[in-house]
Amino acid sequence: MPVMPAAIRTTQLTRTFRSRTGEVEAVRGVDLTVERGEILGFLGPNGAGKTTTLRMLTTLLPPTGGTASVAGCDLTDDPRAVRRRIGHVAQAGGVDPQVTVREELATQARLYGASKPESAVRAEKLARQFALTDLLDRKCAALSGGQRRRLDIAMGLTHQPEILFLDEPTTGLDPGSRADLWDLVRRLRSELDMTVVLTTHYLDEADALADRLVIVDQGRIVAEGTARQLKERHGGSPDATLQDAFIAITGHGPAQHDSTAALSI
Repeated sequence: MPVMPAAIRTTQLTRTFRSRTGEVEAVRGVDLTVERGEILGFLGPNGAGKTTTLRMLTTLLPPTGGTASVAGCDLTDDPRAVRRRIGHVAQAGGVDPQVTVREELATQARLYGASKPESAVRAEKLARQFALTDLLDRKCAALSGGQRRRLDIAMGLTHQPEILFLDEPTTGLDPGSRADLWDLVRRLRSELDMTVVLTTHYLDEADALADRLVIVDQGRIVAEGTARQLKERHGGSPDATLQDAFIAITGHGPAQHDSTAALSI
């Protein structure tokens, strides 16, 4: 049997921005491998480089340096092919409050080349999968936070992508809606064998969902592994939850100063 390539593989992925005071390295040589069917949790403090890395992997921002393959396609040479194979659900969402759920799903399908009849069928199917059938003719403005988030994810799956990127998927949701969304993410992997990359600030969420965690700080990966491995490596009990542990990771930057990412988790 041929070995399938990794869902995502980056080598020294870098992004530099220019500011009035000079260049700012937002992402500094990230080497990352995500296997097919894996749920990867991407963690780090604000400004660590999580969102910039995600924007590069979803073709929203070109890398300054390094290489990356996403869903078997070169990120720089063939970004259109990458976009056809990925779904991206941004933290702010992308729902138009003035249209119905049915219109939103059908329009998204049409944008990916489905015919009008096909888009109607796809909207109905996604509504069933995401418990939105009773809401199909409701304006998006009337949806609850959890309902709107389910619609966001359904929209990201209209073209049946291989990889789904979720940026802070449960921010602002109540505990019940968060739990429902966790179940939904698990189903994506178990039923569709989908690769999921999620950024989150909720450590219990990372512990509950992710097969593996990557922690970034100041544009670099400073730790990675399963939740159990990280707790064992950094002094926590492997049987505790991440919420009960404290991880402090110290690295040395190019300017020979310590860079500490302390996560109270």
